[in-house]
Amino acid sequence: MGAPATTGDQALQLERHRVELAGYCYRMLASGFEAEDAVQETFVRAWRALDRFDATRGSLRAWLFAIATNVCLDMLRGPQRRARAMDLGPASPAGAALGDPIPESAWVLPVPDARVLPAGGDPADLAAQRASIRLAFVAALQHLPPRQRAVLILRDVLCWRAEEVARLLDTSLGSVTSALQRARATVRRVAPDAPADPLDARQRDLLARYCAAFERYDVEGLVALLHEDATMSMPPFTWWLRGRAEIRRVLLAGDRSCRGARLLPVAANGSSALAQYRPGTPGGPCVPFALIVVEAVGGRIAEITTYLGAERLFPLFDLPPVYPPGMSSAAPVR
Repeated sequence: MGAPATTGDQALQLERHRVELAGYCYRMLASGFEAEDAVQETFVRAWRALDRFDATRGSLRAWLFAIATNVCLDMLRGPQRRARAMDLGPASPAGAALGDPIPESAWVLPVPDARVLPAGGDPADLAAQRASIRLAFVAALQHLPPRQRAVLILRDVLCWRAEEVARLLDTSLGSVTSALQRARATVRRVAPDAPADPLDARQRDLLARYCAAFERYDVEGLVALLHEDATMSMPPFTWWLRGRAEIRRVLLAGDRSCRGARLLPVAANGSSALAQYRPGTPGGPCVPFALIVVEAVGGRIAEITTYLGAERLFPLFDLPPVYPPGMSSAAPVR
């Protein structure tokens, strides 16, 4: 039997797989919170069964992924499919009411890059990993039945061999091949056509200009950075906008409640993102308000998703409870 020799070694051997497992669980579950829960449950089950792990039958990594897959499949037994606002209904006209919020369980939720992406490594591999956690791609995965979803992630994202996936799912090679073909066809149909821009100096400059315009509440400056067909949404509301002109109308008619806001760059879903703080009490510090995920295409901002519920999201991103004094919004992405 192949269990490690000491408790400390056991913990280290499990822990070294945490980030990769979290990335897999996030793509399966579309929630940073649920991915964390799934990894913890995976480790609990693995710890209890370590004395039965047999290294002659496969690697510890494969064994952990099998456990994580079962955990995710258990968590996906309900009918709910997580989505983005644009998956739930048509765009709203400028001036339309926000409507009632819908439960957190309905939304594709963000995740910190650091929790699901490996540090370092080949730049091309990292770019592909980033693309596979972007909000639009994760939302597309949610159109797949859970087992198809697992097959596509294992084969096309994590680059497992078909034989390995068949062993993990305890199914035939033919079933894996068939599931992968169907999954690829679905994702091609629902995923966006235009790839997002890489996180390079050009996008960092675009984000810095967006931050500066946002903090000045410079509507014309903000709008000038938008793609003509840009979208804006604000979970947990199903309200969303399409088009630079519609977004401009809403911003011009806004109540300016974001005056004095401060933005702290973070890294979420392989994209640029911003933690938004805004003034609390008069003369007091800026306090958490929202997490904004920003997608750029062709040098312009194509999608802005403003997640409310900062009291839940900011701890997940290890963000401070008040805006740090002396911090500049032009700081590099964390």
